[in-house]
Amino acid sequence: MPDKNVMVVEDNEKNRKLMRVVLKSKGYAVIEAATGEEALNLLKNQKPNIILMDIQLPGIDGLTLIKLIKADAMTKEIPIIAVTAYAMKGDEQKILETGCDAYVSKPINTQELPLIIEKYIKKG
Repeated sequence: MPDKNVMVVEDNEKNRKLMRVVLKSKGYAVIEAATGEEALNLLKNQKPNIILMDIQLPGIDGLTLIKLIKADAMTKEIPIIAVTAYAMKGDEQKILETGCDAYVSKPINTQELPLIIEKYIKKG
């Protein structure tokens, strides 16, 4: 599985580090972006197998970023999993309608996250 790349778009360094440690321990290569703008720049040259997307980002927010990624022919097929602290009723539906393939709430379940990622990478 060393050729499996996961992009983590998360502005919180502690959350990014947690995801990096969990994913690297499972053999994934991790591409990190702290902002939506940074993620878009990275996607010009790299095509991850899956994207973990925080919804609350500075600048371009996660929902807008998802729409931009899904509107681009080069990146529209990449599965996106929203990783967010949003837990209000209706938020999950709104996020999934934006184009996300799945929704994971924070705090992240470090046992579950790799299983969810593997499920969506295998679909692709």
